[in-house]
Amino acid sequence: MRPFRLAFAALLALLFLATAAAARVPDFTFNTDRGPLALKSLRGKVVYLDYWASWCGPCRRSFPFMNELQARYGDKGFVIVAVTLDQNVSEARRFLARYPADFIVAYDPDGVTSRALQVRGMPTTFLIDPRGEIAWSHAGFSDADKSKIEREIEALLPAGTTV
Repeated sequence: MRPFRLAFAALLALLFLATAAAARVPDFTFNTDRGPLALKSLRGKVVYLDYWASWCGPCRRSFPFMNELQARYGDKGFVIVAVTLDQNVSEARRFLARYPADFIVAYDPDGVTSRALQVRGMPTTFLIDPRGEIAWSHAGFSDADKSKIEREIEALLPAGTTV
């Protein structure tokens, strides 16, 4: 029985190391309306990296909430980068005309970054800690998710910066 426990412990250690290594976000550079944005330039901040598309129903509900988050936490070391996967940028712009964004909007029409992060549904959010590591991720959006999202954000902000 003992060799089994040792082998099991070794396997768990390997899985932990593989998971820890995979948690670092690649140093993507996104195109935005303000020019290129290197994700690594946001190190030291809590980053809410949100993948969305113009055809996504839950994304329509998430944009007003993300505006609220940016207003509430933006001066506390928090930034939102919402990455559209629309292949046609004009469709994304029509969406943004109807659901304005008070945060950074980035474009990934070829889905390069979403494939690297294995995005499976819309919207998908990654909460990145100040070291550039994925602290939390979530697929989908509903009103029931809001309090959980805020708790996750507040847990990553420096002490004394919660609202």
